[in-house]
Amino acid sequence: MIVSTGLACLILVGGFILLVALRVPVAFALGIATIPIVMLDIRLTPFIVIDRMFQSYNSFILLAVPFFLLAANLMNSGLITQKLIDFARVLTGWMPGGLGHVNVAVSMLFAGISGSSTADAAGCGKILIPAMVKEGYDTRFAIAITACSSVMGVIIPPSILMVVWGGVMQISVGALFLAGAIPGLLIGFALMATVYGYAKKYDYPVTLRPTFAQFWSAFKGAALAMLTPVLVIGGIVGGIVTPTESAIIAAGYALILGVFVYRTVSVRDLGSIFYDTGRFASISLFAIGTASAFGWMLAFYNVPRLIVDVLTAHELGVIGTSLIIAALFLFFGLFIDAIPTIIILGTVLLPVARAAGIDPVAFAIIGIISLAFGLVTPPYGLCLLISASIGGMNVVKVLRDVCIILAPMLVILLLVILFPQIALWLPRTLMPMSFQ
Repeated sequence: MIVSTGLACLILVGGFILLVALRVPVAFALGIATIPIVMLDIRLTPFIVIDRMFQSYNSFILLAVPFFLLAANLMNSGLITQKLIDFARVLTGWMPGGLGHVNVAVSMLFAGISGSSTADAAGCGKILIPAMVKEGYDTRFAIAITACSSVMGVIIPPSILMVVWGGVMQISVGALFLAGAIPGLLIGFALMATVYGYAKKYDYPVTLRPTFAQFWSAFKGAALAMLTPVLVIGGIVGGIVTPTESAIIAAGYALILGVFVYRTVSVRDLGSIFYDTGRFASISLFAIGTASAFGWMLAFYNVPRLIVDVLTAHELGVIGTSLIIAALFLFFGLFIDAIPTIIILGTVLLPVARAAGIDPVAFAIIGIISLAFGLVTPPYGLCLLISASIGGMNVVKVLRDVCIILAPMLVILLLVILFPQIALWLPRTLMPMSFQ
């Protein structure tokens, strides 16, 4: 038989939702949901699904994913995270709610190195959550600010999500990196303002202002690590290296720092670091494969075209369409990992964005910021789960503080939607060729 568009959409989406409700991992659920369609439609064979998965892996740019993960793991294992925390402490620790500001500042610094929010939540959380609780901060606040600040890892460049987005949508990764810089910094400052409000209300402690000698010592300790984003982003923007080559440089540089400069990573440690990197990278890449097969099935049955026709028929304009796009990404991010969502929803909504006159780079930043919320909102909320596990508290007890801290982040998302130049100004200035 030949399956109709409506039946195909019902089987694919309904099957996927059912499998996720049964707690089947998302990567497997996406692949399994395609099986009934393959069995019913005489035009399809199992080899098509396998071929689509292989085609998704046959991408040079996706090699950047494991190398950025390796850089993050080397930074955490090499105690470089501690040096970033020491530097953040002298920068912001003297303000009301000192350690809360340190938490946000170190996430901004770490985001410029690793590109991974989960690595940020795990690495920084292990150090900062116990330290904040010891100094009298409420455990719920310590967990919430750690989880929420860690999402800057996917917004401030370099970002693994931007690498995947650029590879899937054929958009300049360098332009995406630059576009995420200003929104990421604005989110960081908004989080610091929230910390300040908490500190004033609950009278959180303030540390003494650092001396110049303390500042210089901390800066020297973190300076080499902070060169990473300069090497990565500078190389891409300057046209010297590709995103994949920049990821290799970041991993190699982190290896040199950990093994030879700081000498905090031994040859014996490398085995476990490589294993953890391979394990997490394989999860992400397998999800890319199954999501690509699922997305191809939707495209085969013209589901994206139907969505485009429905949304464009209402003539919502740039802002209205942007708000709907953000809402869809926010909703899908509650249940699905960001990478499969980019491949499935992003490819479907890209024609909608173009039809409404939304720049592809602005569309990407709106999508990525919206997906970042999913990292700290249940039931998915991976960064929240990691932080709550470190703090030894049930996720439900932290949700009130998470909602309060996320509010200013939502304001920044709305500003990017209303004024896309916030994201587009830097890439248009430094990489104008990407917009031709």
